[in-house]
Amino acid sequence: MKDFFNELRQLAETNNYIPAELHTKYNTKRGLRNNDGTGVLVGLTRIGEVIGYYLENGKKMPAEGRLYYRGIEIQEIVRGFQADNRFGFEETAYLLLFGKLPNADQLNKFEAIIGSHRELPEGFAEDMIFKAPSIDIMNKLARSVLAAYSYDKDPDNVSVENVLRQCIELISRFPSYIAYAYQAKCHYHNGESLYIHYPQKDLSTAENILYLIRPDKKFTKLEAEVLDLSLVLHAEHGGGNNSSFTTHVVTSTGTDTYSAIAAAIGSLKGPKHGGANAKVMAMMENIKTNVKNWDDEKEVADYLRKILHKEAFDGSGLIYGMGHAVYTLSDPRAVLLKEKAAELAQATGMEKEFKLYKTIEKLSPEIFSEVKKDTKTICANVDFYSGFVYKMLNIPEDLYTPIFAMARMPGWAAHRIEELISGGRIIRPAYKSVLSSQEYVPLKQR
Repeated sequence: MKDFFNELRQLAETNNYIPAELHTKYNTKRGLRNNDGTGVLVGLTRIGEVIGYYLENGKKMPAEGRLYYRGIEIQEIVRGFQADNRFGFEETAYLLLFGKLPNADQLNKFEAIIGSHRELPEGFAEDMIFKAPSIDIMNKLARSVLAAYSYDKDPDNVSVENVLRQCIELISRFPSYIAYAYQAKCHYHNGESLYIHYPQKDLSTAENILYLIRPDKKFTKLEAEVLDLSLVLHAEHGGGNNSSFTTHVVTSTGTDTYSAIAAAIGSLKGPKHGGANAKVMAMMENIKTNVKNWDDEKEVADYLRKILHKEAFDGSGLIYGMGHAVYTLSDPRAVLLKEKAAELAQATGMEKEFKLYKTIEKLSPEIFSEVKKDTKTICANVDFYSGFVYKMLNIPEDLYTPIFAMARMPGWAAHRIEELISGGRIIRPAYKSVLSSQEYVPLKQR
């Protein structure tokens, strides 16, 4: 049977291979990208905007990165809630869902609604999470979202009012889905003690996830502030990112909220999307092991060259966390997260490792250009620092991408609602067949 399976594999590989030159011949937009690397315009949105370059005489020119939520630049949002010494994720969720910043009364009421839906339905944790625990929390998160359909009295109603209710409930419950899935994995797969805490309606989303995943339920104000900032920075990134586009695509079929959000979770799980921060962490551990003097820029640079030459780390030739599909000179999310990372590194005694991150960020663009013979402008993206931040927060790596999903839930919800209101057509791009026709051969003649 093993030989037969190898035969099947070879058939699958042979009969699904499309030569790169055919894409040039038919001018296909692989990855929905134009030849200059810009994205193919497939829709309009009022939710988020990502700016990383400008066009001059048809040529892509580098620019400082800018990110807008509902027309407000992300730096203004962050500076706003930081100046008030309060958490910003719930305010950001309100902004993304409804298009305007809430006043104090509206924010208080919205936070109360989220708090009132924190707890899971009776029996949900026992029946849907603790049974058949998953080694990957993202898969269990998707299953939990799909299972929520069975606990909804009106699951298929796609009216704006009903979808808003469903999305707010999901935003509220993601911390519990994630924390319980993690505890189940630790207990049933790793043989560790099972710690189950009840979510607290008066805590913010960032505070709740820290409260739920820690055996002693304790966390510092700085820890909660840093995690809250990370949630805000990951909440939305335009309609073209893979998981938000997936939300649009699946929503356009008219399906239910739970199916659309589960599909987005599946998209985000991929290492080319939400799973990238774990790749950064693995790469950094490899660099820390193989570079003896972290302060020696020449030694660090030499090892980065080995990575790019596919002679070190995973052989991919990639410096993970460096470069982005849109951003060129800077990723505003990385800039803001780096500021808090510096504060947290000082508080946790990890300044030396933080300095190594900054060194790699500084050296990578020049070395990339040298080794790849590529003039493309690259910068550190948010994934470069987010994993390090989670490490300093003592958050297990199993939770890095699920926390990203928790952050992105308001963005997905906003895109689903926008598609329901303004989409109107099922999304269906074209694929051209490049296979010649062949006749059916009867079984006896094969």
